[in-house]
Amino acid sequence: MNQTLEIGNKAPNFNLPNQDGNSVRLDDFAGKWLIVYFYPRDDTSGCTIEAKEFTDSKKYFEENGATVIGVSPDNEAKHCKFIDKHGLKINLLADCEKSMLSDYGVWQEKSMYGKTYMGVVRTTYLIGPDGNIAEAWTKVKAKDHADAVLKRLIDIRG
Repeated sequence: MNQTLEIGNKAPNFNLPNQDGNSVRLDDFAGKWLIVYFYPRDDTSGCTIEAKEFTDSKKYFEENGATVIGVSPDNEAKHCKFIDKHGLKINLLADCEKSMLSDYGVWQEKSMYGKTYMGVVRTTYLIGPDGNIAEAWTKVKAKDHADAVLKRLIDIRG
Protein backbone atom coordinates (compact mmCIF):
# COMPACT_ATOMS: atom_id res chain seq x y z
CA MET A 1 0.00 0.00 0.00
CA ASN A 2 1.33 3.43 -0.95
CA GLN A 3 2.02 5.92 1.78
CA THR A 4 0.73 9.45 1.44
CA LEU A 5 3.31 12.21 1.29
CA GLU A 6 4.29 14.17 4.36
CA ILE A 7 4.92 17.85 4.94
CA GLY A 8 8.43 18.70 3.75
CA ASN A 9 8.54 15.92 1.13
CA LYS A 10 9.44 16.95 -2.41
CA ALA A 11 6.29 16.83 -4.54
CA PRO A 12 6.64 14.10 -7.18
CA ASN A 13 6.80 15.30 -10.77
CA PHE A 14 3.79 14.70 -12.97
CA ASN A 15 2.80 15.25 -16.58
CA LEU A 16 -0.87 14.57 -17.29
CA PRO A 17 -3.50 15.80 -19.74
CA ASN A 18 -6.19 18.16 -18.51
CA GLN A 19 -9.80 18.04 -19.66
CA ASP A 20 -8.81 19.70 -22.97
CA GLY A 21 -5.96 17.25 -23.62
CA ASN A 22 -3.29 19.86 -22.78
CA SER A 23 -0.26 18.62 -20.88
CA VAL A 24 0.03 19.90 -17.30
CA ARG A 25 3.32 19.40 -15.42
CA LEU A 26 4.51 20.17 -11.92
CA ASP A 27 7.22 22.36 -13.49
CA ASP A 28 4.47 24.64 -14.86
CA PHE A 29 3.94 25.84 -11.27
CA ALA A 30 7.58 26.35 -10.22
CA GLY A 31 7.80 29.30 -7.84
CA LYS A 32 4.03 29.30 -7.24
CA TRP A 33 1.60 27.80 -4.75
CA LEU A 34 -0.33 24.79 -6.04
CA ILE A 35 -3.28 22.97 -4.52
CA VAL A 36 -3.69 19.46 -5.88
CA TYR A 37 -6.79 17.65 -4.76
CA PHE A 38 -7.35 13.99 -5.57
CA TYR A 39 -10.88 12.66 -5.84
CA PRO A 40 -12.39 9.28 -6.75
CA ARG A 41 -14.77 9.96 -9.64
CA ASP A 42 -16.42 12.70 -11.68
CA ASP A 43 -20.06 13.52 -11.00
CA THR A 44 -20.50 11.63 -7.75
CA SER A 45 -22.02 13.52 -4.82
CA GLY A 46 -18.89 14.18 -2.73
CA CYS A 47 -16.70 14.86 -5.74
CA THR A 48 -19.25 17.34 -7.12
CA ILE A 49 -19.47 19.20 -3.80
CA GLU A 50 -15.69 19.44 -3.61
CA ALA A 51 -15.24 20.58 -7.23
CA LYS A 52 -17.98 23.21 -6.92
CA GLU A 53 -16.52 24.57 -3.68
CA PHE A 54 -13.04 24.85 -5.23
CA THR A 55 -14.62 26.57 -8.26
CA ASP A 56 -16.55 28.99 -6.04
CA SER A 57 -13.33 29.86 -4.18
CA LYS A 58 -11.08 30.00 -7.26
CA LYS A 59 -10.67 33.79 -7.26
CA TYR A 60 -9.67 33.76 -3.56
CA PHE A 61 -7.03 31.11 -4.22
CA GLU A 62 -5.73 33.15 -7.15
CA GLU A 63 -5.67 36.34 -5.02
CA ASN A 64 -3.42 34.38 -2.63
CA GLY A 65 -1.11 33.25 -5.43
CA ALA A 66 -2.35 29.67 -5.73
CA THR A 67 -3.72 27.49 -8.52
CA VAL A 68 -6.11 24.61 -7.85
CA ILE A 69 -6.14 21.41 -9.90
CA GLY A 70 -8.16 18.26 -9.39
CA VAL A 71 -6.96 14.77 -10.29
CA SER A 72 -8.92 11.55 -10.75
CA PRO A 73 -8.60 8.36 -12.81
CA ASP A 74 -11.37 9.57 -15.17
CA ASN A 75 -10.49 10.42 -18.78
CA GLU A 76 -10.61 13.82 -20.49
CA ALA A 77 -14.08 13.25 -21.99
CA LYS A 78 -15.59 12.49 -18.56
CA HIS A 79 -13.87 15.57 -17.14
CA CYS A 80 -15.37 17.74 -19.92
CA LYS A 81 -18.89 16.44 -19.18
CA PHE A 82 -18.37 17.02 -15.44
CA ILE A 83 -17.09 20.57 -16.02
CA ASP A 84 -19.90 21.44 -18.44
CA LYS A 85 -22.64 19.96 -16.26
CA HIS A 86 -21.59 21.87 -13.12
CA GLY A 87 -19.95 25.01 -14.58
CA LEU A 88 -16.58 24.15 -13.05
CA LYS A 89 -13.70 26.60 -13.53
CA ILE A 90 -10.73 24.49 -12.45
CA ASN A 91 -8.44 22.21 -14.42
CA LEU A 92 -9.06 18.50 -13.94
CA LEU A 93 -6.23 16.13 -14.80
CA ALA A 94 -6.85 12.69 -16.22
CA ASP A 95 -4.69 10.01 -14.58
CA CYS A 96 -6.07 6.95 -16.34
CA GLU A 97 -2.81 5.05 -15.74
CA LYS A 98 -2.91 6.00 -12.05
CA SER A 99 0.74 7.08 -12.13
CA MET A 100 0.31 10.37 -10.25
CA LEU A 101 -2.27 8.80 -7.94
CA SER A 102 0.34 6.17 -7.01
CA ASP A 103 3.25 8.64 -6.76
CA TYR A 104 1.23 10.81 -4.37
CA GLY A 105 0.14 7.80 -2.31
CA VAL A 106 -3.60 8.23 -2.82
CA TRP A 107 -4.28 5.03 -4.84
CA GLN A 108 -4.97 2.68 -1.95
CA GLU A 109 -6.91 -0.36 -0.90
CA LYS A 110 -10.36 0.60 0.27
CA SER A 111 -13.28 -1.43 1.56
CA MET A 112 -17.03 -1.10 1.34
CA TYR A 113 -19.67 -3.58 2.42
CA GLY A 114 -16.99 -6.14 3.23
CA LYS A 115 -15.34 -6.00 -0.21
CA THR A 116 -11.88 -4.61 -0.77
CA TYR A 117 -10.86 -2.78 -3.92
CA MET A 118 -8.33 -0.22 -5.10
CA GLY A 119 -9.45 3.38 -5.28
CA VAL A 120 -8.61 7.01 -4.67
CA VAL A 121 -8.50 8.14 -1.06
CA ARG A 122 -9.72 11.75 -1.14
CA THR A 123 -6.56 13.74 -0.37
CA THR A 124 -5.33 17.30 -0.90
CA TYR A 125 -1.79 18.62 -1.01
CA LEU A 126 -0.64 22.21 -0.79
CA ILE A 127 2.63 22.44 -2.70
CA GLY A 128 4.82 25.44 -1.92
CA PRO A 129 6.76 27.59 -4.37
CA ASP A 130 9.84 25.48 -3.48
CA GLY A 131 8.14 22.34 -4.82
CA ASN A 132 7.76 20.77 -1.38
CA ILE A 133 4.58 19.64 0.36
CA ALA A 134 3.57 22.53 2.64
CA GLU A 135 0.37 20.91 3.95
CA ALA A 136 -1.52 17.64 3.51
CA TRP A 137 -5.12 16.64 4.15
CA THR A 138 -5.92 12.94 4.06
CA LYS A 139 -9.26 11.13 4.10
CA VAL A 140 -10.93 14.45 3.31
CA LYS A 141 -14.64 15.12 3.83
CA ALA A 142 -15.74 17.09 0.77
CA LYS A 143 -18.05 19.65 2.37
CA ASP A 144 -16.27 22.87 3.42
CA HIS A 145 -12.88 21.42 2.49
CA ALA A 146 -12.02 24.22 0.03
CA ASP A 147 -12.52 26.79 2.81
CA ALA A 148 -10.17 24.88 5.12
CA VAL A 149 -7.51 24.74 2.39
CA LEU A 150 -7.87 28.46 1.66
CA LYS A 151 -7.56 29.35 5.37
CA ARG A 152 -4.40 27.25 5.68
CA LEU A 153 -2.90 28.80 2.53
CA ILE A 154 -3.48 32.28 3.95
CA ASP A 155 -1.95 31.24 7.32
CA ILE A 156 1.15 29.72 5.71
CA ARG A 157 1.70 32.68 3.40
CA GLY A 158 1.50 34.98 6.46
